[in-house]
Amino acid sequence: MGGGGSTRRVTFEADENENITVVKGVRLSDSVIDRMKEPSSPSGRQHRSSSAVNDEELKKRIAEELALERARRDSEAQKRRLKQEQAYVRDEFGKILDRERISSNEHLTRAILRERAATEEERQKAQRFAKQLEEKDRELKKHDAYYKEQLARLEERLNRIERRKPLIFLD
Repeated sequence: MGGGGSTRRVTFEADENENITVVKGVRLSDSVIDRMKEPSSPSGRQHRSSSAVNDEELKKRIAEELALERARRDSEAQKRRLKQEQAYVRDEFGKILDRERISSNEHLTRAILRERAATEEERQKAQRFAKQLEEKDRELKKHDAYYKEQLARLEERLNRIERRKPLIFLD
């Protein structure tokens, strides 16, 4: 990436104290700035013949530094996107879990209501049967009293008949 020569042009200026001012918003590390200062040292005349080589090296180093910086920014951007995506996935899972919880609660509520309705129906049915049983019991007691009364009348009639009739002995 950095070794093939960058097509991006970087311009910079030196202020009166030979401090590097970055132009076009490119941040350079201190080591790059130090390397950029080197060709303008007092012994610059001796290096003038090799300044083209140094300029090329400097451009290459700057391109590498820029590539590294770009890679770092891309990496940070990917980390941010990953965190955002993770947060989104967590939110979506939370929403799904909430929907499932609500759905389960609704199913459970419906089942409980069905059971309560069935229990109430069974209770009412048991009450009806208890009333019917009480009615049958009253009816049976009524019949029992009626038949006891009839038996008592018949026994009394029999006693009256036996009192009027003389006893006959047959030999």
